[in-house]
Amino acid sequence: MGLLILLARILFSIIFINSGIGHITNTAQMAQYAGSKNVPMPKAAVFISGVMILLGGLSILLGFWVNIGAWLLIIFLIPSAIMMHDFWNAEDPMDRQNEMIHFLKDLSLAGAAFMIWYLYASVGNVPWSLG
Repeated sequence: MGLLILLARILFSIIFINSGIGHITNTAQMAQYAGSKNVPMPKAAVFISGVMILLGGLSILLGFWVNIGAWLLIIFLIPSAIMMHDFWNAEDPMDRQNEMIHFLKDLSLAGAAFMIWYLYASVGNVPWSLG
């Protein structure tokens, strides 16, 4: 069971670690897109969100402060879904479909992060660590 949980943690955290690195290393480019979505202070928002999701992903992966890491991801994912993937405002059908997919992906990942937080908070002895 421990290997299965480790595999699940690896698979779940990959997207956040990869995206967090991208946010931090490509802040200027990503800030232009965030600015086009009317995100306030887009450069700071991209950098801060990158740190949040990188730390959240690493905490889930490594099993260290999992409850805090899960909340970092939740705090990122729900506003990101609403602000960055506002499919209801897209006029082109392809853009609308693409934004809806990303909106639902963010909400699904937030739901998974809520589950991770709940399991960690309620059970406490879930084998989160690598060992």
